[in-house]
Amino acid sequence: MAKKKEVSVEEKLRALFDLQLIDARIDEIRNVRGELPLEVEDLEDEVAGLNTRLEKLDADLEALDHKIKEKKNLIEESRALMKKYAEQQKNVRNNREFNALSKEVEFQELEIELAEKHINEFLAQIEQKKAVIEQTQDRKKERENHLEHKRNELNEILSETEKEEQSLIKKSDDYKDQIEDRLVKAYQRIRDNVKNGLAIVPIERGASGGSFFTIPPQIQMEIAGRKKIITDEHSGRILVDQELAQEEREKMQALFAKM
Repeated sequence: MAKKKEVSVEEKLRALFDLQLIDARIDEIRNVRGELPLEVEDLEDEVAGLNTRLEKLDADLEALDHKIKEKKNLIEESRALMKKYAEQQKNVRNNREFNALSKEVEFQELEIELAEKHINEFLAQIEQKKAVIEQTQDRKKERENHLEHKRNELNEILSETEKEEQSLIKKSDDYKDQIEDRLVKAYQRIRDNVKNGLAIVPIERGASGGSFFTIPPQIQMEIAGRKKIITDEHSGRILVDQELAQEEREKMQALFAKM
Protein backbone atom coordinates (compact mmCIF):
# COMPACT_ATOMS: atom_id res chain seq x y z
CA MET A 1 0.00 0.00 0.00
CA ALA A 2 1.26 3.46 -0.93
CA LYS A 3 2.26 5.62 2.03
CA LYS A 4 -0.25 8.36 2.75
CA LYS A 5 1.22 11.82 2.33
CA GLU A 6 1.77 14.08 5.32
CA VAL A 7 -1.06 16.54 5.72
CA SER A 8 -1.84 19.35 8.14
CA VAL A 9 -4.27 19.00 11.02
CA GLU A 10 -6.67 21.34 9.21
CA GLU A 11 -6.59 19.11 6.12
CA LYS A 12 -7.24 16.09 8.32
CA LEU A 13 -10.21 17.83 9.96
CA ARG A 14 -11.62 18.83 6.57
CA ALA A 15 -11.21 15.29 5.23
CA LEU A 16 -12.84 13.79 8.34
CA PHE A 17 -15.74 16.22 8.20
CA ASP A 18 -16.19 15.51 4.48
CA LEU A 19 -16.19 11.79 5.28
CA GLN A 20 -18.80 12.46 7.96
CA LEU A 21 -21.00 14.35 5.49
CA ILE A 22 -20.76 11.50 2.97
CA ASP A 23 -21.56 8.83 5.55
CA ALA A 24 -24.42 10.94 6.95
CA ARG A 25 -25.89 11.14 3.44
CA ILE A 26 -25.62 7.34 3.12
CA ASP A 27 -27.39 7.03 6.50
CA GLU A 28 -30.11 9.36 5.26
CA ILE A 29 -30.69 7.25 2.14
CA ARG A 30 -30.85 4.07 4.21
CA ASN A 31 -33.24 5.69 6.67
CA VAL A 32 -35.59 6.46 3.78
CA ARG A 33 -35.68 2.71 3.07
CA GLY A 34 -36.17 2.16 6.77
CA GLU A 35 -37.56 -1.24 7.65
CA LEU A 36 -38.86 -1.92 4.13
CA PRO A 37 -36.28 -4.60 3.21
CA LEU A 38 -37.03 -6.46 6.46
CA GLU A 39 -40.78 -6.05 5.92
CA VAL A 40 -40.46 -7.50 2.41
CA GLU A 41 -38.36 -10.40 3.73
CA ASP A 42 -40.86 -11.12 6.52
CA LEU A 43 -43.76 -11.06 4.05
CA GLU A 44 -41.89 -13.40 1.69
CA ASP A 45 -41.31 -15.81 4.59
CA GLU A 46 -44.97 -15.59 5.59
CA VAL A 47 -46.19 -16.31 2.03
CA ALA A 48 -43.75 -19.23 1.78
CA GLY A 49 -45.09 -20.54 5.09
CA LEU A 50 -48.68 -20.28 3.85
CA ASN A 51 -47.73 -22.14 0.66
CA THR A 52 -46.16 -24.90 2.74
CA ARG A 53 -49.31 -25.07 4.86
CA LEU A 54 -51.52 -25.32 1.77
CA GLU A 55 -49.32 -28.09 0.37
CA LYS A 56 -49.67 -30.03 3.64
CA LEU A 57 -53.44 -29.50 3.70
CA ASP A 58 -53.70 -30.72 0.09
CA ALA A 59 -51.64 -33.79 1.04
CA ASP A 60 -53.97 -34.37 4.02
CA LEU A 61 -57.01 -34.20 1.70
CA GLU A 62 -55.40 -36.67 -0.67
CA ALA A 63 -54.67 -39.02 2.25
CA LEU A 64 -58.28 -38.77 3.48
CA ASP A 65 -59.61 -39.47 -0.02
CA HIS A 66 -57.37 -42.54 -0.13
CA LYS A 67 -58.72 -43.72 3.26
CA ILE A 68 -62.31 -43.25 2.07
CA LYS A 69 -61.59 -45.35 -1.04
CA GLU A 70 -60.07 -48.06 1.17
CA LYS A 71 -63.18 -48.09 3.40
CA LYS A 72 -65.49 -48.19 0.36
CA ASN A 73 -63.51 -51.14 -1.01
CA LEU A 74 -63.82 -52.83 2.40
CA ILE A 75 -67.60 -52.28 2.30
CA GLU A 76 -67.79 -53.83 -1.18
CA GLU A 77 -65.74 -56.81 0.00
CA SER A 78 -67.98 -57.23 3.09
CA ARG A 79 -71.12 -57.09 0.95
CA ALA A 80 -69.68 -59.71 -1.38
CA LEU A 81 -68.88 -61.94 1.59
CA MET A 82 -72.40 -61.43 3.01
CA LYS A 83 -73.85 -62.49 -0.33
CA LYS A 84 -71.55 -65.51 -0.38
CA TYR A 85 -72.50 -66.52 3.17
CA ALA A 86 -76.21 -66.08 2.36
CA GLU A 87 -75.82 -68.46 -0.58
CA GLN A 88 -73.95 -70.96 1.58
CA GLN A 89 -76.73 -70.86 4.19
CA LYS A 90 -79.08 -72.37 1.58
CA ASN A 91 -76.96 -75.50 1.45
CA VAL A 92 -76.12 -76.07 5.13
CA ARG A 93 -76.57 -79.49 6.68
CA ASN A 94 -77.39 -78.39 10.22
CA ASN A 95 -78.16 -75.45 12.50
CA ARG A 96 -74.56 -75.20 13.72
CA GLU A 97 -73.31 -74.43 10.21
CA PHE A 98 -76.22 -72.01 9.66
CA ASN A 99 -75.47 -70.17 12.92
CA ALA A 100 -71.74 -69.99 12.10
CA LEU A 101 -72.53 -68.40 8.73
CA SER A 102 -75.00 -66.03 10.44
CA LYS A 103 -72.22 -64.85 12.77
CA GLU A 104 -69.99 -64.22 9.74
CA VAL A 105 -72.78 -62.16 8.16
CA GLU A 106 -73.22 -60.19 11.40
CA PHE A 107 -69.48 -59.58 11.57
CA GLN A 108 -69.46 -58.21 8.01
CA GLU A 109 -72.46 -55.99 8.87
CA LEU A 110 -70.44 -54.59 11.79
CA GLU A 111 -67.47 -54.10 9.48
CA ILE A 112 -69.68 -52.16 7.06
CA GLU A 113 -71.16 -50.09 9.90
CA LEU A 114 -67.69 -49.25 11.25
CA ALA A 115 -66.37 -48.42 7.76
CA GLU A 116 -69.32 -46.10 7.12
CA LYS A 117 -68.70 -44.42 10.48
CA HIS A 118 -65.05 -43.88 9.51
CA ILE A 119 -66.08 -42.55 6.10
CA ASN A 120 -68.37 -40.00 7.76
CA GLU A 121 -65.53 -38.98 10.10
CA PHE A 122 -63.18 -38.61 7.13
CA LEU A 123 -65.77 -36.55 5.25
CA ALA A 124 -66.15 -34.26 8.27
CA GLN A 125 -62.36 -33.85 8.43
CA ILE A 126 -62.31 -33.05 4.70
CA GLU A 127 -64.92 -30.30 5.22
CA GLN A 128 -62.90 -28.85 8.11
CA LYS A 129 -59.69 -28.91 6.08
CA LYS A 130 -61.43 -27.33 3.09
CA ALA A 131 -62.57 -24.50 5.36
CA VAL A 132 -59.00 -24.06 6.64
CA ILE A 133 -57.71 -24.14 3.04
CA GLU A 134 -60.16 -21.42 2.04
CA GLN A 135 -59.11 -19.26 5.00
CA THR A 136 -55.42 -19.90 4.26
CA GLN A 137 -55.87 -19.04 0.57
CA ASP A 138 -57.62 -15.78 1.52
CA ARG A 139 -54.80 -14.96 3.94
CA LYS A 140 -52.19 -15.85 1.32
CA LYS A 141 -53.87 -13.63 -1.29
CA GLU A 142 -54.01 -10.72 1.17
CA ARG A 143 -50.33 -11.22 2.14
CA GLU A 144 -49.27 -11.52 -1.53
CA ASN A 145 -51.03 -8.25 -2.36
CA HIS A 146 -49.35 -6.57 0.60
CA LEU A 147 -46.00 -8.06 -0.44
CA GLU A 148 -46.40 -6.76 -4.00
CA HIS A 149 -47.19 -3.29 -2.65
CA LYS A 150 -44.15 -3.33 -0.37
CA ARG A 151 -41.89 -4.66 -3.14
CA ASN A 152 -43.02 -1.91 -5.49
CA GLU A 153 -42.45 0.65 -2.75
CA LEU A 154 -38.95 -0.72 -2.07
CA ASN A 155 -38.06 -0.97 -5.78
CA GLU A 156 -39.17 2.62 -6.31
CA ILE A 157 -36.93 3.83 -3.49
CA LEU A 158 -34.05 1.65 -4.68
CA SER A 159 -34.32 2.92 -8.25
CA GLU A 160 -34.14 6.49 -6.93
CA THR A 161 -31.32 6.01 -4.44
CA GLU A 162 -29.28 2.90 -5.23
CA LYS A 163 -27.00 4.55 -7.80
CA GLU A 164 -26.35 7.50 -5.49
CA GLU A 165 -25.74 5.20 -2.51
CA GLN A 166 -23.17 3.12 -4.41
CA SER A 167 -21.39 6.29 -5.58
CA LEU A 168 -21.34 7.61 -2.02
CA ILE A 169 -20.01 4.32 -0.62
CA LYS A 170 -17.16 4.45 -3.15
CA LYS A 171 -16.51 8.10 -2.29
CA SER A 172 -16.50 7.22 1.43
CA ASP A 173 -13.91 4.49 0.81
CA ASP A 174 -11.81 6.93 -1.25
CA TYR A 175 -11.80 9.43 1.60
CA LYS A 176 -10.89 6.74 4.14
CA ASP A 177 -7.91 5.81 1.97
CA GLN A 178 -6.71 9.42 2.16
CA ILE A 179 -6.95 9.60 5.98
CA GLU A 180 -4.51 7.88 8.29
CA ASP A 181 -5.75 4.58 9.64
CA ARG A 182 -5.78 5.56 13.33
CA LEU A 183 -8.08 8.50 12.60
CA VAL A 184 -10.39 6.37 10.46
CA LYS A 185 -10.62 3.80 13.27
CA ALA A 186 -11.26 6.51 15.86
CA TYR A 187 -13.91 8.06 13.60
CA GLN A 188 -15.63 4.72 13.07
CA ARG A 189 -15.50 3.90 16.78
CA ILE A 190 -17.16 7.22 17.66
CA ARG A 191 -19.75 6.74 14.91
CA ASP A 192 -20.64 3.31 16.28
CA ASN A 193 -21.07 4.68 19.80
CA VAL A 194 -23.37 7.63 19.09
CA LYS A 195 -27.06 7.32 18.22
CA ASN A 196 -27.14 9.56 15.16
CA GLY A 197 -23.82 8.35 13.73
CA LEU A 198 -22.26 11.83 13.87
CA ALA A 199 -18.63 11.44 14.93
CA ILE A 200 -17.57 14.98 13.99
CA VAL A 201 -19.66 18.01 14.88
CA PRO A 202 -19.19 21.78 14.65
CA ILE A 203 -19.38 24.27 17.50
CA GLU A 204 -22.89 25.74 17.64
CA ARG A 205 -23.77 28.56 20.06
CA GLY A 206 -20.77 27.77 22.21
CA ALA A 207 -21.50 24.04 22.52
CA SER A 208 -20.74 20.96 20.42
CA GLY A 209 -23.47 20.22 17.85
CA GLY A 210 -26.43 18.47 19.44
CA SER A 211 -25.13 19.05 22.97
CA PHE A 212 -26.06 21.44 25.75
CA PHE A 213 -22.64 21.39 27.39
CA THR A 214 -20.86 24.72 26.86
CA ILE A 215 -17.26 24.55 25.63
CA PRO A 216 -14.85 26.95 27.39
CA PRO A 217 -13.77 29.95 25.24
CA GLN A 218 -10.13 28.85 25.37
CA ILE A 219 -11.01 25.45 23.90
CA GLN A 220 -13.18 27.14 21.27
CA MET A 221 -10.20 29.23 20.22
CA GLU A 222 -8.03 26.12 19.94
CA ILE A 223 -10.67 24.43 17.80
CA ALA A 224 -10.85 27.49 15.54
CA GLY A 225 -7.03 27.45 15.29
CA ARG A 226 -7.19 23.98 13.64
CA LYS A 227 -3.76 23.04 15.02
CA LYS A 228 -4.82 19.87 16.81
CA ILE A 229 -7.68 17.41 16.88
CA ILE A 230 -9.92 18.11 19.88
CA THR A 231 -12.73 15.92 21.15
CA ASP A 232 -15.76 16.82 23.24
CA GLU A 233 -15.16 15.54 26.78
CA HIS A 234 -18.86 14.67 27.21
CA SER A 235 -19.71 12.86 23.95
CA GLY A 236 -16.25 11.93 22.65
CA ARG A 237 -17.02 13.51 19.27
CA ILE A 238 -14.33 15.31 17.29
CA LEU A 239 -14.99 19.06 17.18
CA VAL A 240 -14.55 21.53 14.30
CA ASP A 241 -15.30 25.23 14.07
CA GLN A 242 -18.47 26.52 12.44
CA GLU A 243 -16.67 28.23 9.56
CA LEU A 244 -14.82 25.07 8.49
CA ALA A 245 -18.05 23.08 8.76
CA GLN A 246 -19.95 25.54 6.57
CA GLU A 247 -17.22 25.57 3.91
CA GLU A 248 -17.14 21.77 3.74
CA ARG A 249 -20.93 21.50 3.68
CA GLU A 250 -21.10 23.79 0.66
CA LYS A 251 -18.34 21.83 -1.06
CA MET A 252 -19.99 18.46 -0.43
CA GLN A 253 -23.46 19.70 -1.37
CA ALA A 254 -22.05 20.63 -4.76
CA LEU A 255 -20.55 17.14 -5.00
CA PHE A 256 -23.83 15.44 -4.02
CA ALA A 257 -25.73 17.52 -6.60
CA LYS A 258 -23.62 15.96 -9.38
CA MET A 259 -24.42 12.38 -8.34
